[in-house]
Amino acid sequence: MEKYFAYVIRSVNHDYFYKGHCKDLEVRLRQHNSGMTKSIRPFLPFVIVYFEEFGTLSEAVKREKYFKSSRGREFLKKVLVT
Repeated sequence: MEKYFAYVIRSVNHDYFYKGHCKDLEVRLRQHNSGMTKSIRPFLPFVIVYFEEFGTLSEAVKREKYFKSSRGREFLKKVLVT
């Protein structure tokens, strides 16, 4: 069975979060931290702070879109409080 993830990564040195989806969290984090995603290069390095696993790509994409919505940002504020 395939696995897909919706994830949130946080910049180690800045107050910046990035939301995305992928098939392999560790590979995707390495890609981000290698500077592969041009728009987030100034905020390197990143750590994974939250993720959810799904059985289909469409579910993961839907959840990523939720994370990017105002309601989703409020949800993440609550779950990411330490």
